[in-house]
Amino acid sequence: MTLHATIDKVTERIRARSQESRSAYLSRLDRAAEEGPRRAHLSCGNQAHAYAAMPDKDDLATTRKPNLGIVTAYNDMLSAHQPYETYPQAIRRAAHAAGATAQVAGGVPAMCDGVTQGRAGMELSLFSRDVIAMAAGVALSHDTFDAALYLGICDKIVPGLVIAAATFGHVPAVFLPSGPMPSGLPNDEKAKVRQQFAAGEVGREALMAAEMASYHAPGTCTFYGTANTNQMLMEFMGLHLPGSSFVNPNTPLREALTEAAVTRAAAITRLGNDYLPVGRILDEKAFVNGMVGLMATGGSTNLIIHLPAMARAAGIVLDLQDFSDLSEVVPLMARVYPNGLADVNHFHAAGGLGYMIAELLQAGLLHPDVRTIMGEGLDLYTAEPRLTQGRLDWVPGARQTLNDKILRPAADPFAPTGGLRQLSGNLGRAVIKVSAVAPERHVIEAPVRVFSDQEEVKAAFKRGEFTQDTIVAVRFQGPRANGMPELHSLTPILAVLQDRGLRVALVTDGRMSGASGKVPAAIHVSPEGADGGPIARLRDGDMLRLDAVTGRLDCLAPDFDQRSPAVHDPGASAHGMGRELFAAFRRNAGPATEGASALT
Repeated sequence: MTLHATIDKVTERIRARSQESRSAYLSRLDRAAEEGPRRAHLSCGNQAHAYAAMPDKDDLATTRKPNLGIVTAYNDMLSAHQPYETYPQAIRRAAHAAGATAQVAGGVPAMCDGVTQGRAGMELSLFSRDVIAMAAGVALSHDTFDAALYLGICDKIVPGLVIAAATFGHVPAVFLPSGPMPSGLPNDEKAKVRQQFAAGEVGREALMAAEMASYHAPGTCTFYGTANTNQMLMEFMGLHLPGSSFVNPNTPLREALTEAAVTRAAAITRLGNDYLPVGRILDEKAFVNGMVGLMATGGSTNLIIHLPAMARAAGIVLDLQDFSDLSEVVPLMARVYPNGLADVNHFHAAGGLGYMIAELLQAGLLHPDVRTIMGEGLDLYTAEPRLTQGRLDWVPGARQTLNDKILRPAADPFAPTGGLRQLSGNLGRAVIKVSAVAPERHVIEAPVRVFSDQEEVKAAFKRGEFTQDTIVAVRFQGPRANGMPELHSLTPILAVLQDRGLRVALVTDGRMSGASGKVPAAIHVSPEGADGGPIARLRDGDMLRLDAVTGRLDCLAPDFDQRSPAVHDPGASAHGMGRELFAAFRRNAGPATEGASALT
């Protein structure tokens, strides 16, 4: 199938924009690769320190067996990462069977946004991505590994690990998922109880029971938020084994896939004949394929921040316009909560990523000619893993949807576009996700109420102050102000107002959760208020117009451009809960449009 003209145009635009930085990156990669296996450059003393505690130290010291470095984000507070506790032992066994060795190179922090939602700790969340990248860099700096195995799933962890993998681009990399938890309380029922609690219709006991029935077992949360969007990306970008993203933890198939990933990592080092440095996999086409997957699945808005940061680590420059242009031609093929009632287990059973990749390749909406950890060609990712009598094989995946209420073909999608759109106007640039927003709410024009903190919004709601159509503006929530926390705890409140018949929307320089849904939200407004961006000039009562149809975000006040911006007072955001440790990150953070990173 011929590549769609827009896919080709956007890819070439990215390539031209990135020519200088990508060329410099590849030159560094090639120089590092030419130095050969890394352990050969260590002194005997260096090596003895690295191998002292290993039972197979003789293999490490005297043979040319590949040594695999494990970078793990294990902790048992994150349900998605709890299964990683036993992975190092399993990886070592699989490595030995494949004629290799393996060591835990280091651990990286992994925080749960579900725990910190609406709390001070959320202000550390985005920058934890940069900390993860740095911690993984420390782990790999020992220079003793021929390939790296990255164990991570959730919101900031995978982007941080990809940034590290790209930085060590000459080192082959394989990402290992652990899979989603089994289905629990349906997500729409959980959301209903949250709204009832916000409206005072049920008490905390009912809310707690619903939450515990939803988040109930080891594995990734089952809604299609940032964590599961990350898993989709790793498959669309060729860094997972095909079909491995949504296999449940602690199952024979999951264990077989982990063993196969280790075997594959051992096979693609420079010591063999199939050297696949990850920096060559992470090229312009791979990132375009990832963005296409984001649109086709209705994925998390957080990736509009993470993908530019990930790409910059590989010398590639993405822009909001790239996302917007791709969204216009990529159909929405999946309905997974919050864009539908199904969860990721239902999506996987309906045909999952293999079906989607096959459909998008056939429609010319993905680059087929890409490198992956499995070799050349994205068609390898249309296969599905099967375990037969203890043997893992890949068989042709579904070519027809097994549930058209969850997954539909590219030619007959749920919506003709991906639902992620750029907004621009006199308030700056922003993005909006409309895949779960009713069409009659794609344009909202209403007076604004201006807040500097989400707690102020909650207090106003409790006082009954929202009685007319309102656009809620929450400013000073950008990366330089307070670390750009998610404002997901506003979702139930705004949903209640919308269900009461009001026309409401959110405008903010902060983030919403990857699970944000039916309320229109213009997010990641840039320049942010703390940098004197236009959102800092808003006043209560200004008429705002959010138009997702034409892509506009404007304040209609006649004197708006002549006003002086309000000055940000960091207040409590500068201290407590570790926030003082992140002052350097806030000072050096780039804009959301460029990934909001302090590293680039």
